[in-house]
Amino acid sequence: AKMASNLLKALIRSQILPSPRRNFSVAAASIQLGIPTDDLVGNHTAKWMQDRSKKSPMELINEVPPIKVVGRTAACEGDTNPALGHPIEFICLDLHEPAVCKYCGLRYVQDHHH
Repeated sequence: AKMASNLLKALIRSQILPSPRRNFSVAAASIQLGIPTDDLVGNHTAKWMQDRSKKSPMELINEVPPIKVVGRTAACEGDTNPALGHPIEFICLDLHEPAVCKYCGLRYVQDHHH
């Protein structure tokens, strides 16, 4: 732990990590560390996009069948765990086609069970 704190202090002194008075960004850190910015983000994304065996997030969410809701309004939070979800979105279900949550893409339909 002492070695880690010494390393942290050394990094702060060498201004690789932000001081409270400075703005900090990935680009600034990558320049100071000698890593091209596109290596941090672009190459990772390009590598992920080349693998056609994986489904895109949009394809995965479209595989979830529309959720049936009793009533005219759905309340979507994205996940039962608040840390993994999104702000609550109330969705009107008056239309015949499924209504889509603007945050997570889950689809909802009104359950007509009469």
